[in-house]
Parts: sequence; C-alpha cells; structure tokens
Amino acid sequence: MDTQPARPPAFAPRRLFGSEHELFRDQVRRFVEREIVPHHRDWERAGIVPRGLWRKAGAAGLLCTALDPEYGGGGGDFGHAAIVIEELARVNASGPAFQLHSDIVVPYILAYATEEKRREWLPKMAAGEMIGAIAMTEPGMGSDLKAVRTRAVRDGDRWVINGQKTFISNGQNAGLVIVVCRTDPEGGRRGISLICVEEGTPGFSRGRNLEKIGLHAQDTSELFFEDVRVPAAHLLGEENAGFRMLMHQLPQERLIIAIRAGMSMEAMLEETLAYTRGRQVFGQTVFDFQTHRFKLADARAQIQMFRVYLDDCIARHLRGELSAEEAAAVKLLGTEMQNRLLDDFLQMHGGYGYMTDFPVARAWADARVGRIYGGSSEVMREIIARSL
Repeated sequence: MDTQPARPPAFAPRRLFGSEHELFRDQVRRFVEREIVPHHRDWERAGIVPRGLWRKAGAAGLLCTALDPEYGGGGGDFGHAAIVIEELARVNASGPAFQLHSDIVVPYILAYATEEKRREWLPKMAAGEMIGAIAMTEPGMGSDLKAVRTRAVRDGDRWVINGQKTFISNGQNAGLVIVVCRTDPEGGRRGISLICVEEGTPGFSRGRNLEKIGLHAQDTSELFFEDVRVPAAHLLGEENAGFRMLMHQLPQERLIIAIRAGMSMEAMLEETLAYTRGRQVFGQTVFDFQTHRFKLADARAQIQMFRVYLDDCIARHLRGELSAEEAAAVKLLGTEMQNRLLDDFLQMHGGYGYMTDFPVARAWADARVGRIYGGSSEVMREIIARSL
C-alpha cells in the first residue's frame, strides 16, 4: 500500500480567471496540442509557421479574442488573450506570434483606423486571413523611437513612404504592416505617424527571414519601402500623433511579454523537477543533491511570488488601471527572472540541457530576447526611475 502523501500542486490556485475563462483554456489547450505541438519542431527548422495555421486558429476562435464580434472577434476580454499567451508558452510554442497580431497590432487598428478600414481589415485579421505586424525598429535605432528615419510625405490623397525596418516579427507572413514613419523632419517625437501598408503594395518588399539564436519558428524580417504609395486613409489617428499612440499601447505589449515569461518559468520548473527526479548521478537522483533541491525550492518561491504580482497586473489592466511604470516593472522583473532561472534549470540538465531535443534548451534560447524586445531592460529601468 502506498503511504506517501499526494504531492500538492506546484502552484496555488489562481483567482484571476472565471469559469468561462477556464473553459476557453481547455479549448485553447486542445488546439495547441493538436495543431501546434506535433509540428512546431518542423516550423523551427523552416523558420516560419505556415499561414494555414493562422486560418485554423481564426476558425477556432484563438485570434482577436478581445475584439468585438461586430468586427469578427471573440467578444472576450484581455483575460482570454492572456490564456492564449499562456497556453502557447506552456509548450514553448514560440512560432505562432498570435499575441503580436491579436493583442498588439489589432488594438491600433481598432483604436485609430477609420471605421471603413476597421470593417475592411479586422474581420480578415480575426479569421487569420490577414496577418498583422508593426514595423518600429530600424537599423542602428534600437529602442529610441525618436530616431526614426523612415519618411512619409503627403502627396495629394496619398502618403509616399521611403525607408527600411528590421527585426520585424511576422514580417514574412504579414498582410498588413503598421509602419512607424517620420512625417515632420523637425518634430522629434511630435513628428511621428503610424501608417498602414498592405501586402502587395508596389515598392513594399521583404528582405531575408532573419536567423536568430531563439524563436526559430517565428518569422522575423527586414522590410523595405521604396516610394510606397498608400491612400491617405491608411494613416492611423492624427498626423504626427504616432509617438503618443505608441506610448498608450506599449504597456499592453510589455504585459504580454511578462505573461509569457511567467508561464515559461512555471512550465520549465515542472520539466526540471521531472528530469532531476529521474536522472541518476553518483548513485542518487539529481534532485537528491541539496544544492539542486534548494535551488529548485528558491525557484518555486520566486515564481509563486511573481505569479501573484503578475496576476494583479493583469487584473488592473482588465480594469484599465495598469500604468506605464507598472507595465515596465512587471516586464523587467519577469524577463530578468526568467533568464536567470532558466539558466539554472538548463544547468541541472547537464549536457542534455544543451541539446535542442530538450524543451529547456529551446526555452532558454527563446527567453533571451525578452530582455530586449518591447523595450530593453535598461529602457524599463529608465521608465521606472522617472516615477521615483
């Protein structure tokens, strides 16, 4: 007879999500296990996810979950979006950048596009027929949006765009790109506008699919704009108001990165616990060594603490109360902790941790960009410091 007590769950139950959210989680998890997990390694080798997956995700209700059904969306809230992010992170599915499309690009269209363009673009985006990207970064620019050089000049009822972008996620697959442009050469941050460019527009071309140390299944591209002419209606919001719009939307992007980091840590802790309990070294399991057991105990405590803070940030965002400083803080803490703990978890796997057949190796490589994209850790510290 087994007299060992049942092992408690790794983490305490969460109170953030209601029963409707958890039913949706079951739906998302089934889709991920069926449509993504068996193919993800092939997509990593190919460097891109097929567009057909996006259409399947749209049909299954995984895209644009918080978008009003009037535009083809799921009619949920950011909690539903968080669940999609978590379920992809749980299996380290870095390739389908659904969150960039649904929860970063689509909110710009919803908030700032004309009603005509909303009705033209959003139903296609919700169905996965049109994939979205946002083109901010330029060669040599880094996180400094005030240094944008891509130029847009008004010519009658058209905008004419010239410039180059790099590190653009969804760049190869994108059917609609929001381009951060300079519309006032002397305006600094007050001279930036956001203009949409559709796939197939003359003068718009894609460079190579960039090779990265992680996120191998997520297509990341250079984009080129040579006398690209788009209708004036493709301007989002007001001319020269782009920087303000970016600052308004960036907190959600940073929260999304933190959500992925949180679930990645939880999933890789579980992977590492299973590995260390089964791996024998010098006549005992790796888990039996106190140095490893104590590190795992510390990791569990830190991840649990971060989970409470992260869920509070999500709850405040749902109420419209999350500040830019808090979004910066949760991204900074989450991504820095993720990188530190995943490095420990990889070390506990020994040589196997360096093999990409093991999830911890791929998660470790994928995590590194979290301290860079969406604003580097150094930029997050600057944002927080301004509020002190």
